[in-house]
Amino acid sequence: MESSGARRNRRARSSRRRPLLCTALATVAVLGATAGGTVYVKAQAHSGTSVVSSSSATPSASGPGSGKVSVETVAAPEVDHDALLASAMKSVTVPGDAAVSVAVLDLDSGDDATYGESAFDTASIVKVDILATLLLQAQDADRRLTAAEKTYATAMIENSDNDSASALWRIIGKASGLDAANERFGLTDTAGGDDMLWGLTQTTAADQLTLLQQVFGDDSELSEASRTYLRGLMGQIAVDQRWGVSAAADGSSWALKNGWLARSTTGLWDINSIGRVTVDGHDCLVAVLSNGNATQAAGISLVERVARTAVSALRDGDASTSASASSSPSADD
Repeated sequence: MESSGARRNRRARSSRRRPLLCTALATVAVLGATAGGTVYVKAQAHSGTSVVSSSSATPSASGPGSGKVSVETVAAPEVDHDALLASAMKSVTVPGDAAVSVAVLDLDSGDDATYGESAFDTASIVKVDILATLLLQAQDADRRLTAAEKTYATAMIENSDNDSASALWRIIGKASGLDAANERFGLTDTAGGDDMLWGLTQTTAADQLTLLQQVFGDDSELSEASRTYLRGLMGQIAVDQRWGVSAAADGSSWALKNGWLARSTTGLWDINSIGRVTVDGHDCLVAVLSNGNATQAAGISLVERVARTAVSALRDGDASTSASASSSPSADD
C-alpha cells in the first residue's frame, strides 16, 4: 500500500508539471505569432490534452505580432456504414435455407453500404441490364430504338414479359453482348446466363448497385435520354408487381424492377428487387437479392424487411455524421 507521504510527493510533482506545460504552450503561441505564423491548438478526443503546432508558411489572420491562436478542430471519425448495416441485419430473421444480400447508396450524400458478397441468380431483374445493354448498343450505332424494340422494352420492364426479354436477349447478342456492356458499366461480378437462360445470369448486390448508378446517376455510359427512358419504365411497373424495395420508400416515390423464379431442382424461390426509393427527401438506390425461399410470399416479405432495414441503417448513419459535424466547434478562435 502506498504511504501517505508518497501520495503527497506524487501530487506535488503532478502540480508542478501543470504550470510548466501551460508556460510551454504560451511560449510556443507567442513565438509562433511573432514569427508571422499561425499557431494551432488541436483538441484530442477523450485525452484531456491539447497538441500545439505552428506553420510559418501561413500568416496569422490578424497579422504579425497579434498573438492570435487558431483552433484546428479534429474531424469526426468516418462512419463504417458496412458495419452499421451488418449490425442492423442482425434484427432480420432469415428463415430456413434462405440467403440474402443487400447494397444501398444515398445519392445525395454518396454514402453506401453492402451486406453479403455471394452471387445470386438474377431472375427477371436482369431485364434492366438487358435494356441498358440495348440502349448502349444503340448509342454506339448512333441510332434510335426501333418500334418493335420499344414495344419489347415496355412489356419486359413494366409487365416483366419473358417473351419480350428473350427477343431483346437475342438482339443484344445474348450473354456475350450483356457481358461486354457490363464491362463498360463497371459490373465486375456479373456473368450472363448460358444460351437463352438469361434468368440464370449470376450477379451480386454490389454489381446491381453499380448498374443502378448507371441508370439513376449522372456519371454513366448511358446518355441522359437513355437513362430517362429506362427510369420512366421502371416507374410504371404493373400494379401486382409493386413490391420489394418500394417498401422502403415514402409513398409512391420509387422506380424498380423485381425478379422471382422457382428453381425446378429445389422447389425454392429466388426473389430479388432493385431500384430507387425516396426517403425523407433523399434518393437511395437499393438492391436486394435472395434465394432458398420456401415460397414466393416468404421471399417477398424477406426482401422488403431487408430493404427497409438497409435504408434505415444508412440514413441513421448519415444522421449521426451530420449531428457530429454540426456540434463541432468553430475552426477560428
